[in-house]
Amino acid sequence: MAPTAIDLHIHTIESDGSLSVAGVIQEAAERGVRVLALTDHETTNGVPEAMELGQKHNLNIIPGVELITAFKGKEVHLLGYFSYAAMMHSDLQSRLKELRQQRTYLAFEMVKRLQKDGFTLKWAEVEKIANPEGAVSKGHIMRALHEHENGTIQWPVIAKLFQPYGIAYLPFLEHPFEEAVDLIYTCGGVPVLAHPGLLRDDRMVGELLSYLPMGLEVYYGYWEQREALIQNYKTIAQDKAILTTGGSDFHGLFGPVKLGEIEVPEQCSRELQTFLKLDF
Repeated sequence: MAPTAIDLHIHTIESDGSLSVAGVIQEAAERGVRVLALTDHETTNGVPEAMELGQKHNLNIIPGVELITAFKGKEVHLLGYFSYAAMMHSDLQSRLKELRQQRTYLAFEMVKRLQKDGFTLKWAEVEKIANPEGAVSKGHIMRALHEHENGTIQWPVIAKLFQPYGIAYLPFLEHPFEEAVDLIYTCGGVPVLAHPGLLRDDRMVGELLSYLPMGLEVYYGYWEQREALIQNYKTIAQDKAILTTGGSDFHGLFGPVKLGEIEVPEQCSRELQTFLKLDF
């Protein structure tokens, strides 16, 4: 299947991706991506460079961020999309800095849990992979663990260590979902509930979408039951979301889903551009 021209969920080394901003832009250009949103965790530091390089490759860049939030004791991921001016809002940038510090502490506790269970991974190995200006996160730990074990543990197995009921699972509960939605709106952005299928709770998805008008990430590279989940959330979005988005959740060439691999309808990009008043 040919890669889609739209990818609205991408990470770089500014958070827990393995490619630089320049590397992501180059990969996107080579794979025929036309509209790209940079959505690093708790940081927008890579967006200015992405926008500059995007012009050289005829790529339209939408500024974004992915926030890890908490709702009823459960970790919920929320995407925020902005114009460039809205992204630079001081309230957003100061809060992102706080969140990066809090997430790094939580990552340290995750490594301690792995060690308690018999893994010999050291914190220094994780720090070596992470961006010193970003948050250290489970994505960095997963990559460090994969390297530490010389690739003998498959990615799905590693991922399960950090999922609910996994030995290293520690939800980030320092950022209430409602507060995050309010922050995005206050700064002029559009909130979008990320990969709802990972919550495994459609009743909660409905509750989250009912807080304030927001979008839903429908098109996503689930490892299991992908098409069934996409169809399910297309139906839910028709009644409960103001727009739909989608993307690869690309974290680098080591991942199972490639940049631009998920088919995202052009309507998703058009609706987002309209809400943000972007002129491509």
